[in-house]
Amino acid sequence: MTARFCLLVVAKAPVPGFAKTRLCPPATAAQAADIAAAALLDTLDAVCATPEAVPVVALTGDLGSAASAGELGRALRRTTVIAQRGWDFGARLANAHADVAAVHAGLPVLQIGMDTPQVTPELLGASIEPVLRGVHDAVLGPAEDGGWWGLGLADPHHAQVLTGVPMSQDDTGVRTRQALAATGLGVGPAARLSDVDTIADAVRVAAEAPHGRFATAVRAVEGRDVA
Repeated sequence: MTARFCLLVVAKAPVPGFAKTRLCPPATAAQAADIAAAALLDTLDAVCATPEAVPVVALTGDLGSAASAGELGRALRRTTVIAQRGWDFGARLANAHADVAAVHAGLPVLQIGMDTPQVTPELLGASIEPVLRGVHDAVLGPAEDGGWWGLGLADPHHAQVLTGVPMSQDDTGVRTRQALAATGLGVGPAARLSDVDTIADAVRVAAEAPHGRFATAVRAVEGRDVA
């Protein structure tokens, strides 16, 4: 099957004490890392099952010290793994797009994180389709907290604008859209999703995707039967 686009996952190794710390309490550091690992594994399943997509993971952190390290290592072998580089998150995002473009020249990119394990192959394909058909130069999937969960670009070099956008703020989504539009790009919408920052977010996302690893890990924190 001919690849039509790259699916870029920006991920952090889920190391206890460094992953999803805002879930603590009620989660312990180990449980928070388990939730983060489950989110990444569910995300990789969806990404690798998306038709006509080349899966790439931009990774940071010590995978050897991560929760579910063995399972994550096996899952990542289905993808091309590149190292994140840059002085802050905006720069790391921009550099990840540039690195993907250097390897897969000419392919559009849909970039997501590991905080939306409710994504499906159908949703990912539909999100990038307007870019593939030339309807929009870019698509931006807003998050409920004011940020964004997905960015699709016909030319991934345009991700350079992210270096000037403050990240992890309640206006990051608006600022990102404005920065893209300021370069002359036509920016279309993708679905609005809730990402996972707090335990309330985690419970809500688990209810949307109740059969994955993520939901099982969240229910473990809640003390509920996982059956």
